[in-house]
Amino acid sequence: MKNVLDKLKNSIPYFEKTNPIVSNSSVGWHIEHSLLTICKIIDALENSNPNNYIWKFNPKRLLIKTLNFIPRGKAKAPKVVMPSQNSLPEALQINLEETLKKLSNFEKLHKQNYFEHPVFGKLNKKDAQWFLKLHTKHHLKIINDIIK
Repeated sequence: MKNVLDKLKNSIPYFEKTNPIVSNSSVGWHIEHSLLTICKIIDALENSNPNNYIWKFNPKRLLIKTLNFIPRGKAKAPKVVMPSQNSLPEALQINLEETLKKLSNFEKLHKQNYFEHPVFGKLNKKDAQWFLKLHTKHHLKIINDIIK
């Protein structure tokens, strides 16, 4: 995850850049959304009870895991991870540092800690890590296309 966070950090100078052909949102929005998603998922994992985790087959999760790709424009971000419309570089930098701190706690979590994804259902620590990488890389691709 450190690698993808470094890439987000390197995109901060382009925070105002937009390209409506690629996305209606700015680079800053995609950075902030990615950081919010990581933090909220880690919060949910930390607050979950590992004894309540039960794996369930989910065909949509299997499809996305197999493809290792999130299609663009098919999902809407939940309100809890919707960024403000006026992200400033300083705030993005602070959010990035907070996210790095949260990630340091990730390894300490029990393997059965989980969070509830709106489409994929309950994801334990290992699946949450997979999702966080996939989701962040998805937004990095969008960011790179906006910058181009």
